[in-house]
Amino acid sequence: MAEAHSAVAFSFAITHEGFDINYDHEVLNLVWNSGVRSWKKRMARARNGIRNGVYPAHIQSLWLITAIALGLHFAGYQAPFNLTNRLLVHLPSNTMNWQITACFLAALVIWLSICFTMRYTLKLLLIYKGWMYESRAPGSRVSLPTMLWVAVVRVLSSWNKPGLYSFQGSLPRLPLPSVHNTMTRYLRSVRPLLDDDNYKRMEGLAKEFEQTIGKKLQWYLILKSWWSTNYVSDWWEEYVYLRGRSPLCVNSNFYGTDAIFMNLTSVQSARAANVISLLLNFRKLIEHQELQPIMVQGMIPLCSWQYERTFNTARVPGLETDRIVHYRDSNYIVVLHKGCYYKMLIYYKGRILRPCELQVQIEDILKAKATPLEGEEHLAALTAWNRSKWAETRNTFFSRGVNHVSLRTIESAAFVLSLDDEPFEFDLKRPELLDSFGKKLLHGNGYNRWFDKCFTVCVGTNGRVGFNAEHTWSDAAIASHMWENLIVDDLVSEGYDEAGNTKGTPEFQPPTPTRLNWDLKPCLAQIEEATICATKLCNEVDLRILVHQEYGKGFMKKCRLSPDAYIQMALQLAYYRDAGRFSLTYEASMTRLFREGRTETVRPCTIESSAWVKAMQDPNTTNDQRVKLLQDACDRHQLGYQDAMCGRGIDRHLFCLYVVSKYLEVESPFLNEVLSEPWRLSTSQTPHGQTPKMDLKKHPNCISAGGGFGPVADDGYGVSYIIAGENLIFFHISAKTTCPQTDVHRFSEHICKALADIRAIFEQHMKDHPKPAKTITNGKST
Repeated sequence: MAEAHSAVAFSFAITHEGFDINYDHEVLNLVWNSGVRSWKKRMARARNGIRNGVYPAHIQSLWLITAIALGLHFAGYQAPFNLTNRLLVHLPSNTMNWQITACFLAALVIWLSICFTMRYTLKLLLIYKGWMYESRAPGSRVSLPTMLWVAVVRVLSSWNKPGLYSFQGSLPRLPLPSVHNTMTRYLRSVRPLLDDDNYKRMEGLAKEFEQTIGKKLQWYLILKSWWSTNYVSDWWEEYVYLRGRSPLCVNSNFYGTDAIFMNLTSVQSARAANVISLLLNFRKLIEHQELQPIMVQGMIPLCSWQYERTFNTARVPGLETDRIVHYRDSNYIVVLHKGCYYKMLIYYKGRILRPCELQVQIEDILKAKATPLEGEEHLAALTAWNRSKWAETRNTFFSRGVNHVSLRTIESAAFVLSLDDEPFEFDLKRPELLDSFGKKLLHGNGYNRWFDKCFTVCVGTNGRVGFNAEHTWSDAAIASHMWENLIVDDLVSEGYDEAGNTKGTPEFQPPTPTRLNWDLKPCLAQIEEATICATKLCNEVDLRILVHQEYGKGFMKKCRLSPDAYIQMALQLAYYRDAGRFSLTYEASMTRLFREGRTETVRPCTIESSAWVKAMQDPNTTNDQRVKLLQDACDRHQLGYQDAMCGRGIDRHLFCLYVVSKYLEVESPFLNEVLSEPWRLSTSQTPHGQTPKMDLKKHPNCISAGGGFGPVADDGYGVSYIIAGENLIFFHISAKTTCPQTDVHRFSEHICKALADIRAIFEQHMKDHPKPAKTITNGKST
């Protein structure tokens, strides 16, 4: 009862002497500040909603048009379409006040017409994707339609400073390809993987599907594409992520690392405090919509829809399907340290706590001599368990009482912070240290990461940081943008003193973090089983982080090849040498040029790439032939990437056709075979340079080593890479230790050898075909 009484901020009692009123001034003040903060956010959302609704026009332009309407009316001139006088007829009288009202209403109609004309003009312009296919080779000329398109789009997109969601209403919908085009692209993509007999069989299945059930399924997709904002995204989130029953650890979640070439501080509490502060600043930019949307070439907007769930979000397990729960606001984070969970307030006395104040709270946790409650240390293993088993355990033991309160506290927190009791180390001479760094972020020990949370920030004892992120709420590009912004701000803000602590002096004693309470005795058996499964899962995955410093995108551009295509061809060659065969390869591409776009699959294993790989293995092939075949393979890959970004991919269309067939309970041998093909080589490039703050020339070490994910197939590899500069590439390679055919260390050696071989053939080609030297004729270079 003592806890219940202390939780009451206001109470009164009737006595024989009258009313007896008791209240806690501090608690009531917290309630008042929380309400004020909530109303401020509502007003900001309303203001931003109006601004986004009329973008690219200015809200202030309404007053200009109103002034013009008033001037025209009282000067004896008519407004366009005689709107003022037409409106005045329907008003109660013809007095001065009503004339001003009529002028304002006329101005409002004209202003809204201009706003929506500009908005839908921009939307129609953004449908055009011809610019994507323009040649970027030196000396090539841009076509006249694209030049005109660029001029108009640049004017409209820069007319007004956009907010984070300003372009959402102007983005076009993801186009739906025809079944015939998808069949044609699919058959071409599998040709290098099938022998003649199997290819003819697949041709027959594809033709039968196109001429029969495919037409019916396509009609349903056409209706969905007309009705919904994006015909893929909701089904992709539900069936690929939320309905998956496998553990999130390794199988779904991904990780990101620190900027390993710089070490701002070795004080764990200071780094944690600054990271928390910078993340909260990023959250504020999202909530106030002050974060600038990503613009391709500075003028073509990408969809910002996924940013909304970056914070205050959790994936809640269900017996058959999970759900994503996003909370409007949260004024605290949850900290995990040595198996104990703490609720740590980040908003106090009307403002967000400063880094020096956050450090005080972190140090309170680090100095605490608390021991975990029974079952508490391994509690997070439940989030690394089979989703249906976790849901059943949650419904039975966490649906009421203290367990329900504490679990909701974790799920509604801004994010989770894990203060690890071991360092995150890096040394170029000891590559195993970086491998261990990556493993700690990918899965930890299986129970020191809350895998259901939007992301868990991990801080080592030496001040290095990283994160583990749940995949449903967004793709890696969003988390990468957040992390890149954090690393840059952490460097340029110079937030550490000479001793490595945060700068500044606390204005007050911040609130002490409070322990979360649990009653876990009834579910100890489930926690133990989950811990065994999580430990087994962690032990079955191996990870290698390769730091390639021989060369980077500088040499690739010198070869006049796309860096991404260049690396994908190296991976094709490495995999062929490793496995002795070609395999279906997955590369993630974004479709955020369209509203609510997420990803599409690029298939790097093509007819052209396989021909080049075979040529590299054939000693009778000349060097010039190898170079030409590589150029053709890169061109084909680039075309496939462009098609994927423009909504002309293969796999998302096939996936949606498959979903419709399951709804209609129609069996398709073609779709069943296509959707069951394993991705033995799953790849993804980590984007960087998404924030204009990053200046690698000024701060060459200010770049994350990227991140990675677990293998998609039990007998395959997961490869993530980041082209970190002119002479640096990071590869994150994962595979299952239970598969005798895969070995991350062997594959990393094949990657290095493939990159060296490609460089060798191009250097030989440049030597055999030197560029003519420039000469000066009549003052002009030729």
